[in-house]
Amino acid sequence: MAGSYEDRDGWIWMDGKLVEWRSAQVHILTHALHYASSVFEGERCYNGKIFRGHDHSLRLLKSGELLDMPIPYTADEIDAAKDAMLKANGWTDAYVRAVAWRGSGEDMGVSARRNPVRLAIAGWEWGNYYGDAKMKGAKLDIAKWKRPSPETIPTAAKAAGLYMICTMSKHAAEAKGCSDALFMDYRGYVAEATGANIFFVKDGEVHTPLADAFLNGLTRQTVIGMLKDKQIKVHERHIMPEELEGFEQCWLTGTAAEVTPVGQIGDYTFEVGALTRDIAESYEKLVRA
Repeated sequence: MAGSYEDRDGWIWMDGKLVEWRSAQVHILTHALHYASSVFEGERCYNGKIFRGHDHSLRLLKSGELLDMPIPYTADEIDAAKDAMLKANGWTDAYVRAVAWRGSGEDMGVSARRNPVRLAIAGWEWGNYYGDAKMKGAKLDIAKWKRPSPETIPTAAKAAGLYMICTMSKHAAEAKGCSDALFMDYRGYVAEATGANIFFVKDGEVHTPLADAFLNGLTRQTVIGMLKDKQIKVHERHIMPEELEGFEQCWLTGTAAEVTPVGQIGDYTFEVGALTRDIAESYEKLVRA
C-alpha cells in the first residue's frame, strides 16, 4: 500500500461489520478526538496467523477497563473480527490495528458515560519498522520527556494519550538523523523507546528495565521467555542512565519493531553481537512457526 491511509482500497471491521475502507469514518465531535479516550493494539499476522492474537485481544479489553471504558465485545469476538478483516483483504502477512474509543453521543465534556464505546479493526502490509536497522543497528536519541508515574495515568494501559510524548520525541530524534528515542522514567531510570521495550547485554547476561512505569510488552515477555529457555540470565531491574556506557549489546522489542538491534544511544555505542542476532533470528522463527 502507498499514499494516504484514508484513501485506500480494502475493508475495515467496524462496530460489528466489515465496511469499505473509505467509509470507515467518525464524526468530528467524537469524544476520543477531544479527550484521548482511546485504547489500541498493534499486532502482526505471519503466514495467516496473528502472533499472540488472543493475548492482544485480552490486553485491549484490560486497557479499556483501566480507562473506565468497557469494550462491548469478548476477546473471542475480537479474535473473530480480526480474522474476518484479514480474510476480506486477502492478507496472510500484515500489521493489524485494533482500536476502541468513546464515540459521539449525549456527552461532549470530560465526562462521557452516555457515549458509546466503539471498536474498529484495520490492517495494512508493513515491513521493517526501523528499515535497514535490522542489520546495522538503530540509532537512538535520548528524549527530553520522561515516562509518567503510574500515579498520573494507568501506565499498564495501551492508551492513545500516553503516546503524545512519543510522537514528539520521535520527531525530534528523526530531525537529528536517529530512528527513535530512549525515554527515562519519572524517577530517572532507563525506561523504553517510543514504541518498543529495550534490552542490554553485559558479560553474557541480559538486563532490561523493570516494567513498573511503562507497558510490559507482549514481545518483551516473549523474548524474556526465549532467553530463559536458552539458559541466559535475565535481570529485570532499575537501570541508571550512566550504566549505558558499560553495556556491550542492545536491542529493541515490540510488535512493530520485532527484535531490532541498536547500534547507538546518544554518545554510547553497541555492537550488533552474536546474542542479539541469535535472539532476532529465534524470534523470527517463532512467529513464523
